[in-house]
Amino acid sequence: MTEMQVNPSFRLAYVPGVTPGKWVRVWSERLPDVPLDLLAVPAGDGEGTLREGTADAGLVRLPVDRDVLSAIPLYTETTVVVFPKDHWLAAAEEVALGDLAEEVVFHPLDDSLGWPAGLPGRPAIERPASTADAVELVAANVGVLLVPQSLARLHHRKDLTFRPVAEAPQSQVGLAWPEDRTTDLVEEFIGIVRGRTVNSSRGRGAQPAAEPRKAAPPRKSQPQKGGQQKAGQHKGGQPKGRPKPAAGGRGAAAAKRGKPKRRS
Repeated sequence: MTEMQVNPSFRLAYVPGVTPGKWVRVWSERLPDVPLDLLAVPAGDGEGTLREGTADAGLVRLPVDRDVLSAIPLYTETTVVVFPKDHWLAAAEEVALGDLAEEVVFHPLDDSLGWPAGLPGRPAIERPASTADAVELVAANVGVLLVPQSLARLHHRKDLTFRPVAEAPQSQVGLAWPEDRTTDLVEEFIGIVRGRTVNSSRGRGAQPAAEPRKAAPPRKSQPQKGGQQKAGQHKGGQPKGRPKPAAGGRGAAAAKRGKPKRRS
């Protein structure tokens, strides 16, 4: 059961690489009287922001602590490797993890890929503090960087490019919120990201169902062209009550006799 929303606005946190614009536009159309406040947070602070109650919900990178937060997976991103444009990797359309064996691969502290089997390539002397710092080192031709594609685009530079990496871990983006604070407005935003229409949404933006149209009264039959049938007359033009001549009667016998013969 949901609780009533007390806040005059809805606060939505989002981490780098996530673009909430399309959902914000739908929100403003359905709930124009409830402002949606966007809160950009560092990649590693999405879960903490929700725990502290600074935001009502957040577009974060999964996984999150499911004992405290509820979450809905939204999409999974392609992992790419970022390198200078004149690097030899630029000749390939797709890079394999084995191709990075001799490369220095940076592992920033805000990494969102996890690498359960370990990072490929040679480790750097130290881990960059952030993805942005790692991109600067890549631009200095010190090494390469593996990130979700949205982060490669976010930190785009003219002297850098990227390629998809086969068999690399991938980052999943989801909508999360505190489980004990599932308000009506949270339900409304869940409906938006899931693509529910206005009438199918559970939140306050749902419109009342239209009343069914009343069936039109049956049309009265119209008289046939040519006027009404005369009283006492059938459709065939015969007077009512007068029987048709029977086959083989006087009329038929006269027809058989034909013209009378002249006497000689």
